[in-house]
Amino acid sequence: RDLLRGAAVGIAAVGLNEVARAQNPTPLTPAPLAAPEFPAVKNGRLNQSVCHWCFNKFSVEELAQHAQKIGLKGIDLVNPGDFDTLKKYGLVSTMTNAGGDGFGIGKGFNRKENHEGYIKVLRRAIEATSAAGFPNVICFSGNRNGLSDAEGLKNCAEGLKQIVGFAEEKNVTLCMELLNSKVNHADYQCDRTHWGAELVQAVGSPRFKLLYDIYHMQVQEGDVIATIRKFKDAIGHYHTAGVPGRNEIDADSQELSYPPIVRAILETGFKGYLAHEFIPRRDPITSLAQAARICDL
Repeated sequence: RDLLRGAAVGIAAVGLNEVARAQNPTPLTPAPLAAPEFPAVKNGRLNQSVCHWCFNKFSVEELAQHAQKIGLKGIDLVNPGDFDTLKKYGLVSTMTNAGGDGFGIGKGFNRKENHEGYIKVLRRAIEATSAAGFPNVICFSGNRNGLSDAEGLKNCAEGLKQIVGFAEEKNVTLCMELLNSKVNHADYQCDRTHWGAELVQAVGSPRFKLLYDIYHMQVQEGDVIATIRKFKDAIGHYHTAGVPGRNEIDADSQELSYPPIVRAILETGFKGYLAHEFIPRRDPITSLAQAARICDL
């Protein structure tokens, strides 16, 4: 009886330990990667680039050198002042920043009082991007701040129609980014793909598309592959990152499987750019080269 009682106590203790571990999981710590082989991109069926802000321990010139070595096509979210540096390394500004005067994620097209000022900011970015022969300029809806989704969509369409003709003339595509409002950007209005696709339809120009951020949309709505297939004609650009945490995109450290996602993108006939926008936890360039290999199908 004493032996059985002791065994029961031991089993209970093990069970409690398992519960504690489930409630307080150990953070995933991926093992260090082996030094990458260069170039990492060999097939090149998908045009890949990298966002500067999450690799900002490097200057634009340093990141451009690494990007060229890896086999990337360009750098995302740079300013016109960086264009000459990119050209020096045969790279493209795959998505130009269009900041200034307080406009950005929280303040965009969904309020009519923003239209005049935001259009001026975007016009400058489009002009510079076109002069350099680069393809895209980013834009944002802004936060709701009590505005209904229907009214926000109507206002965004009205504002975008005032600038999209200039984008057509300059052969530059305006891309509105889809961001999650659950974790990272509370109250942001363009937070679901179907809302963004309705806006694309309302604007009615080949020079206005969505920037489909895979990380953000997995957090917000899931169904990444089905959504990409359904709304392929509304999407002009992609961003990557692991979920949860917005870190590396390898299968050992997050829930998404990127090879099937990339395969689905390629099957839509996509000819634009996919930019890596993850925050590296390991050696940045090793992780960037690994991400490029993962997406090089």
